[in-house]
Formats: sequence, C-alpha cells, structure tokens
Amino acid sequence: MSEKPKSVVLPVVAAAVFAGLGRMVLQKIRADRKARESNVAGPLDEKTRAWISEVVRTPRQ
Repeated sequence: MSEKPKSVVLPVVAAAVFAGLGRMVLQKIRADRKARESNVAGPLDEKTRAWISEVVRTPRQ
C-alpha cells in the first residue's frame, strides 16, 4: 500500500488567514495612532461647550 500524500492546502490557507488578521491588526493600530495625533475636533471654548450641552439635554419638538 502506498502512503497518503499530505495535503498542503490547509497549512497554506491557515497561513494566509493568519497573515490577513495580522495585517488588519497593524492597520488598526496605525489608524488609532494617527487619529490620536491629529485630534481633529480641537479644544472647545466655554460658549460652544454650553451650547452643545443645552442642545443635547433639550428634547426635540
């Protein structure tokens, strides 16, 4: 009887999935770092802060 050849597909697919997940994690880390550094909103003055607070608390008509 001849030996069964081992399948190469499963390890290749597992490696591809693992590499894809690693790439996604690295992209997420880079995006979070970039968002933290760029702080788009910026500091709010007291008048704007009070207006936002009032708008959030008041129910819509």
